[in-house]
Amino acid sequence: MRLNLHPMQPFLLSVGRHDLLDLTSLESPPNTAGGGAPFSGGAAPSHFAPCSTEDMTLPNSFPRLSRTVALASVMAGTCLALIPQLAAAQVPPPAVNARSWVLIDATSNQVLASGNPAERVEPASLTKLMTAYLVFGALADKKISMDQIVMPSEAVRRVGTDESRMFIEANKPVTVHDLVYGMIIQSGNDAAIALAELVGGSEANFVTMMNAAAQKMGMAQTHFADVNGMPDPQHYTSAGDLGVLSARLIRDFPQYYGIFSIKEFMYNKIKQPNRNRLLWIDPTVDGLKTGHTEAAGYCLIASAKRPAAEGTTRRLVTVMMGETKEHDRVQDSLKMLDYGYQAYEVVRLFHAGQAVSTPRIYKGTATQVKVGVQADQFVTMPRGSANNFKTTVTLNEPLIAPLALGQQVGVATVLAADGKNITSVPVVALVAVPEAGVLGRMWDSLLLSFQKK
Repeated sequence: MRLNLHPMQPFLLSVGRHDLLDLTSLESPPNTAGGGAPFSGGAAPSHFAPCSTEDMTLPNSFPRLSRTVALASVMAGTCLALIPQLAAAQVPPPAVNARSWVLIDATSNQVLASGNPAERVEPASLTKLMTAYLVFGALADKKISMDQIVMPSEAVRRVGTDESRMFIEANKPVTVHDLVYGMIIQSGNDAAIALAELVGGSEANFVTMMNAAAQKMGMAQTHFADVNGMPDPQHYTSAGDLGVLSARLIRDFPQYYGIFSIKEFMYNKIKQPNRNRLLWIDPTVDGLKTGHTEAAGYCLIASAKRPAAEGTTRRLVTVMMGETKEHDRVQDSLKMLDYGYQAYEVVRLFHAGQAVSTPRIYKGTATQVKVGVQADQFVTMPRGSANNFKTTVTLNEPLIAPLALGQQVGVATVLAADGKNITSVPVVALVAVPEAGVLGRMWDSLLLSFQKK
């Protein structure tokens, strides 16, 4: 069953320019894997979905709504499928000096623009985003707690003086809270080692957990060899994969994401600033992480949240890899964020709890069921083209009870004017429908048998 829905009216998105502050940057040691300075061209959009196959391409003929769809896995928490922007903006993206880069709308899970997103690169200290993701998971599952005392092992002694450190000491107690803040704000390699040993039992086991998580997220171009990002032939990723990881971290752990916006942290009477200079330049930027080694160059993943229409907000994420100068990663990230907000606009597809259809259901205590979306759903379109799409809903009919609240029953697909797929979202049961009694089930079985004929 397919339902054609009328396109929504576009939101008017207000985007203001901001003044740039010229902050003096201090060069970091060449192989820090710690995010670059301690204080411190653009290709045409490529179409890729980091959660798909190796060539990172979603087919135009998106599957006709079988029970498993790429975007459905987002709701299940197994894979954040980033959907390619199939309609280019009227204004091309600005030229950047990054070797590879990607611009993501995290509100609608769409890739808006990219350059060499699948190219293999060294992640440097951006590795700590996966370390943080697993630590956040352990905190959320109450396997560890922020006030828990940790006794760092002798392994922290191997962190060199030319690496980023929070200056913990072996066999000297420290809280998980301080380790988390030291790893994220100060980019401490020693903190990452201590947390990895706590959560994984050993660094080696934690690295195995990192690679398993990357595989589950669909990060096909990624393999981790350590918890910090020191140079290693078996330690690599891509801008596209890091975009997937960043969006998942923001989405899955909002209760901890705010740590990335903290500008400085003191431990052991040593105060160190956050290396993400955009936190001082743009008040809408609230994360994420910097990285730097000689091989990786200067890297930065930045995220900003700015107001949209109807009291909503819109979050963009940029990934800049392989910049030759610390200043460039800052300015290129800023240019791309501004571009994303100015060249694209967000349209609300559905409100949370909005019913899109009331189909027939068989063998249940009710004969009809309201189906729709559980959360607000948005789509991002090139500015000025928000009316040039249509939404179709396809259901997995016939629907058979019992049906649980939130159970997926189909997919809503957004199509551009030329028929290409823009994005898809799961359609779920908005109410539960228990199974009917014996007589009711027998009667509906008879009805279904006649329909098949």
